Amino acid sequence: MELLDKLNILADAAKYDAACTSSGLDRTARPGTIGSTMLAGCCHTFSADGRCVTLLKVLQTNVCVYDCQYCVNRRSNDVPRAVFTPEELCELTMGFYRRNYIEGLFLSSAVIQNPDYTTELMIRTLRILREHHRFGGYIHAKAIPGADPLLTHRLGLLADRMSVNIELPSSPSLALLAPDKKKEAILAPMAQIRDGIAVSKQEIAVYRHAPRFAPAGQSTQMIVGATPESDRHILTLTQALYDRYQLKRVFYSAYMPVSSSPLLPVAEDFKPPLLREHRLYQADWLLRYYHFRAEEILDESQPDLDPRMDPKCCWALRHLEFFPVEVNQADYEALLRVPGLGVRSAKRILRARRVGPLNFEGLKRLGVVLKRAQYFLTCSGRMMEGLRVSQDGLLRRLVALEAPALAQPMPEQLSLFGDAV
Repeated sequence: MELLDKLNILADAAKYDAACTSSGLDRTARPGTIGSTMLAGCCHTFSADGRCVTLLKVLQTNVCVYDCQYCVNRRSNDVPRAVFTPEELCELTMGFYRRNYIEGLFLSSAVIQNPDYTTELMIRTLRILREHHRFGGYIHAKAIPGADPLLTHRLGLLADRMSVNIELPSSPSLALLAPDKKKEAILAPMAQIRDGIAVSKQEIAVYRHAPRFAPAGQSTQMIVGATPESDRHILTLTQALYDRYQLKRVFYSAYMPVSSSPLLPVAEDFKPPLLREHRLYQADWLLRYYHFRAEEILDESQPDLDPRMDPKCCWALRHLEFFPVEVNQADYEALLRVPGLGVRSAKRILRARRVGPLNFEGLKRLGVVLKRAQYFLTCSGRMMEGLRVSQDGLLRRLVALEAPALAQPMPEQLSLFGDAV
């Protein structure tokens, strides 16, 4: 099979994996090497289905021994199959990098033969890149659940970031749709990666040239919409993953119908829950940067996110007793709770009010966007002049603010590869 044919098959097979981000670490180029990483150093483009692509994202192979019902690469699916040899994949990666098409590699794989053999194949690929080509760019590698821990450790010494896909939000769903996979087999490498990162940091503190294990951390991905779990269930699981395994990111992938299995939503009537995925990412942002907890965002009385507005606005409407927040007195935590105020705006407010009291004109000069925040703030005890609104009216206004964003078209779809090969 021609190399370009393999690339088309294995890049297309990897498009449903959303865990693809910028590097998350700084590593400058060294003499005799090629490539470097920066905290936000990966280029961005869009795949054919509108998803953002930051790296050369491919599978080592789409030949799989598993038969997961939701997966396009499942054993029973009649699709073209291909396998990259380590040398072929390294040739592609270096060629794309030298042409400035990519700034790193995202390498995942279906399970060919068994998890150990698959992991060994990925290790050979990364070792050729790192040791033969002296490639210092960003590499994200998927750990294969069930592989020998020693192999997972060797993979982590070659990659910058690792991830283990949790796939589905609950054990019953995993048993139903992916009977070959077990929850314990997925969580075990997560714990190993967490512990490996901690040990690596301790070793580097003693000896700065010690080998680094997954220095950009680990992430995971789960499919949304293929099974009946609520948003509350998903966010509670997300919170536990952040707390227990110190993940950098949890990614959510709206289920795309790729199977006619009776266990999955009917393809003819099913619309991918892209808006739900978007709201989950917004809620995830609140967990990571705004000091919210999952139990604050959703509870038993409201188990799902409101599609009409962002989760922060929903929380504010359910907790009006917390508002209005006084700009000149509120602490950082309170400012972060105000809809429309982000981390940067809250820090600017704290710095600026050391000089003198702030008013709404001063907030605008600081770059604070008030279209949402104005309903929840006071400056020296006063609301914005002329602002009068009831609770129902506030709901309507906040929903109206979301409507233009929901109507925006997808970004222009570009090709990652073009005429590069």
